[in-house]
Formats: sequence, C-alpha cells, structure tokens
Amino acid sequence: MAAVVYVLCALVACGCSWLLFRGYRRGRSRLLLWSSLCFACLALSNTITIFDLILWPALDLFVPRNLVTLFGTTLLLYGLIWDKD
Repeated sequence: MAAVVYVLCALVACGCSWLLFRGYRRGRSRLLLWSSLCFACLALSNTITIFDLILWPALDLFVPRNLVTLFGTTLLLYGLIWDKD
C-alpha cells in the first residue's frame, strides 16, 4: 500500500509542476516559474523515495532525496524573496 501512495505523490507533484509551468507560459508570471521548478524537484524527490524505499531497500538514498527537496524549496524561496515582477 505504501508503494501506491509514493507513486501517487510523485504523479501529483509532476502534474502540479506541469500545470504551473503551463500557467507560466501563458502569463509569464515569474512566481509560477519558480513554483513549477519547486514542484518538479518535489516530484523528483518522490521518485527517489520510490527507488529508496520500494525498489532498492538496501541502498540508502536519504541524503540525495533530501538534497533535491532542499534545492526545490530553495528555488521557491528565492522566487518569493528576490524575484520581483
């Protein structure tokens, strides 16, 4: 059951990223770009979680998974603080 939840989380984050990027292409709001990049990183992090906990349980991918999440959150934080329209 956990594998289904991990896959659904990755798919939802990927879908959010796609919808946010599509909104950015239409309106050129930079905050949508930073948000879509953040959700893309979260989708990648969720995909790494699937590999870490389900497919390769002997391999510890805790640090790369959290680094990708930190990078995505940093992108969004940068967009919120320093990028002005």
